Amino acid sequence: MKLQDVNKARYRKHLNIVIAALIISLMVLGVGFGQVLIALLSDGQGSHFIYNITGVIAAALICGKVVHSVKGHDFMVEVYYVWQLKQGLNAIYRKLKKIEAARDEGDINALIVLNYYYSGSEQLLNLDDNTITMDSLNKNKDTLQSLIASKNLNVSVDDYSADLLAGF
Repeated sequence: MKLQDVNKARYRKHLNIVIAALIISLMVLGVGFGQVLIALLSDGQGSHFIYNITGVIAAALICGKVVHSVKGHDFMVEVYYVWQLKQGLNAIYRKLKKIEAARDEGDINALIVLNYYYSGSEQLLNLDDNTITMDSLNKNKDTLQSLIASKNLNVSVDDYSADLLAGF
């Protein structure tokens, strides 16, 4: 996945709308389905927990299906991109120890993956206004850039491919 420029204001606005719509939909559908199941299947005695949990599960499935079907819509471009970016960075994070070990051994693919990881993380932190860990990220990124420069390499975020993770 290639890093893309994201309009932060549009992303935040659309993300907030999507989150609010999902919360409202889950509440309304979950309670609605639960009440319908209770009315149709319950004898009025005992616990209705199973009916309520079934309603919540049905609501979650419907909301998931709707999100899946609209992910390609223009309204969802930034939200879906950030979701994919988070998934990609998480895949790298799960192998980070092995990647860092390979970096220490001079593996060029490790340098490419880490360069992408740090650049993608920086973009994500800026989009989410999470500046708490930005200092350590910048330190790691600067250290990596120094290592790349010391080896006279030309590494770009465009060199990254998810296929590189298979080697770690």
